[in-house]
Formats: sequence, structure tokens, C-alpha cells
Amino acid sequence: MPLPLLAIAALGGTLSMTARDGAPGIQPSVDAQAMLAALPQLGAMARVQAQTLRLVPSASLTFVQLLEVFDWANAQIAAGAAGVIVTQGTDTLEESAFLLDLLWPHPQPLVFTAAMRGAAQVSADGPANLLAAATVALAPGSAGRGVLVVMNDSVHAARHVRKTHTLALDAFTSPGHGPLGSLVEGQVRYRHGATPRQPLPRPTRSDHQVALLEATLAADTLLLEQLPALGYAGLVVAGSGAGHVSAEWAEVLTGIAAAMPVIIASRTGQGSTARQTYGYVGSEIDLQRRGALMAGELCPRKCRLLMWVLAGSGGDVRGRLGDWLAAI
Repeated sequence: MPLPLLAIAALGGTLSMTARDGAPGIQPSVDAQAMLAALPQLGAMARVQAQTLRLVPSASLTFVQLLEVFDWANAQIAAGAAGVIVTQGTDTLEESAFLLDLLWPHPQPLVFTAAMRGAAQVSADGPANLLAAATVALAPGSAGRGVLVVMNDSVHAARHVRKTHTLALDAFTSPGHGPLGSLVEGQVRYRHGATPRQPLPRPTRSDHQVALLEATLAADTLLLEQLPALGYAGLVVAGSGAGHVSAEWAEVLTGIAAAMPVIIASRTGQGSTARQTYGYVGSEIDLQRRGALMAGELCPRKCRLLMWVLAGSGGDVRGRLGDWLAAI
């Protein structure tokens, strides 16, 4: 019986970084083929099709580039791949994974992985994470789960995963949910079955932007007041607590919500925004009356990605946002 086909795309990130040319620090330099050479075990697991799409730090990735990754991954599935892996930097991995999870239409898994230590560092975690990602991508139990993030022998859902530490090996967690599963002795063990998914259409435009601002103690409204004239397709506010802003921000948000979709998320890092608990000016009840939508458990960064995808597809963006957020 022939081995399954596994596709791997390299985008750069710490997993690919080494010191070079006497320059300080580490930089992207290890391509996909070099990563595979360090993992001969993969040859016994699958026929591997690997390609270096980028060699950049993940903070420099763009929406256009990630849509190109999505198109490349679609083409690999069409060519018969049983699973697809994307390697990139950890700084924006949670955002890249969620963006593609919104769009991924296939039962075959799309798995993101990365590294917290450079490729030449003692006990580099990149090879182990890539091997674990391959195990997950080829596991029958991974089917129908959309985009997965595999780090440190844990399997996370793209919707819930976050980078919650700057440098630790266990930097990736899923606050309030925990991982979907883990790897034990080379096998994937999921804690529950796959849930139904409804992917969104691929955006037909990519030249728009969604603003993200954080509400802080005694924050002025100067930037907020400029937004309607700046051409943004929408606004996400990382509100305090369960999704709250000051009375001054609430007044300005009234006009903004009349001009564009506005989502109020929580900056806390865990838990849901409220919908019907607090009634003061700037509370969730007040903000909904002013036309804002509450994010529920979706973090501010992922709210921005959701709004960007919907705004790029046209139609009733506000209505579709409300339906999507109400369902999570």
C-alpha cells in the first residue's frame, strides 16, 4: 500500500532561524528541504512534498501572502495530499491559523507548527514539533477538525489557541478550553470528536483594513474620533473586563457604529464578554444599544480577522458578523 502524500509549506520563523554572517541574533535561513533533511523519520511516514513559500519573521506576513498559502494548500489537497502542514513564526501563528481556519473547506487537516528555539540552538524544538505535526496531519482522527496548531506535543484548535508566553516552550495554550488532544508515544489522542464546521468564502478583495484599538484607563478619544474618515472597513475594540469602555468612548462609538461594523471584545485573555449584565454608560448593554456587537469568547485579534474576511466578501457584513458571533 503506497504511503500517503503529505504537503509541507515553510514560511520562516524561529524554526528556520540561525545566526549568519556575523550579524547579531538569529534570522530566517533554513528552508523546507533543510528541515526535512533533519527528519529522516518522515520518509517512513509519508511521501513528502515540501516547498519554501517564504523565509520571513511572522510579524511581517501579510493577508495577501496568507491567502497565497491558502491557495497553495488547496492545490495540495487537489493533488491528493492527505494533510497539509504550514511552518511559520510563533509571533502571529494564532492569527494565521485562525484566518485560514475561517476559510478551510476540506476534511483533510491543515496543521500549523513552529518553534520557540532557533534551529541551531541546543535542544531546538522545531524538528520535534514538525514530526508531531506530521503525525497529527496523517492521523484519521484529525479529519474534519479544520486548522490545527501543534506545539510541544499538544494539539490546539485554531479558534482557541493563543501564544501566552514570550519565550517558554509551552507558550501556546487554549485558555478556557485546553488542547483538543495530545501526542503520546507517537500517537494522537483526542479528547472528543470533531464538531461541524461552516467555512466562509475566500475574500474577493484584500485591500481593506479593520482597525483594532484597546480601551485603557483614562484613554483619550483622539484616535477614535479620526476613524470614520480613514477608510477602515470596521473597528474592533479590546474592551476592559467583560467588554466595557469609558463613557467618553461610548459616546464616540455611537457615530462609528452607525458608519461601520464595531465589535467589542475583552482584553482580559480569557472568558466571554457579557451581553446583559451591566447597564451603565460604556457597559455591554449600553454599547449594544449604540449598535456595537459583542464578541463572546473570541479574542480581539481574531475578531479583527473575522471582520476582515467578511468585509472582503461583500454583502451584509454587520448581519453576518452578528450571526457568527451569536453562534460561538
